[in-house]
Amino acid sequence: MNAITSTVKLHLNQRFNTFITPLLIAGTVALISVGISLVFWRAGSLPGTPGWIQGSQANPGIVYALVGFLVYFGVASVATTFPFALTLGTTRRAFVTGTLAWYALTAAYIAVIFAVLNALEQVTDHWFVGFYIFDVHVLGAGDTTRLLLTVFLGVLTALTIGGVFGASWVRFGARGPQFIAVGLLLVVGIALLVVIADLAELIAAFELWWLVVAAGAVIVASAVGSWLLLRPAIVR
Repeated sequence: MNAITSTVKLHLNQRFNTFITPLLIAGTVALISVGISLVFWRAGSLPGTPGWIQGSQANPGIVYALVGFLVYFGVASVATTFPFALTLGTTRRAFVTGTLAWYALTAAYIAVIFAVLNALEQVTDHWFVGFYIFDVHVLGAGDTTRLLLTVFLGVLTALTIGGVFGASWVRFGARGPQFIAVGLLLVVGIALLVVIADLAELIAAFELWWLVVAAGAVIVASAVGSWLLLRPAIVR
């Protein structure tokens, strides 16, 4: 347990990237979204109208902007920290477990921040002028429970995916991430071939809990994959 806690603390030394960078990215996207809203306002669209609300809530930019950084952060958290952790006496299993715990803490932190900002947005009637930043469909359209679950699982999924790519780089060098990328493309391609005939029916029957199950499966698979890759890895 002490080794796991030490790994979490080691990752938490990256305070700026853990606590500040996600906020800066979210803030930048928020400003861009406000700028776009102002353009539409000047073009004749009126805040508060059905068309304005529908268009504003369909904006997924706040999510897309974070995903790239989070995957990169997951890669770096393994590729740069793993060798140092071993020199400090951390076991490979403790490193993987501690890294997963740190991913969960980071995901919880970002989820809570988003929930607070969403609450402020609604309390202020969307920043007093009808601008939708966090009250968007992809984050639950104002539903706090859905937002917390969506952000937590989304962040955790992105970090663990990055982590397994980082582990593959530690294990195999530059070829590791390439192998995983090709493997993922093959899996996705085969899956599409299997379901393509029934795709319309699947879309019609879609339930949100499917995404929860899919995210859980990806998180578990990525964590196990990281462990399997790091267990025999030679630190260079």
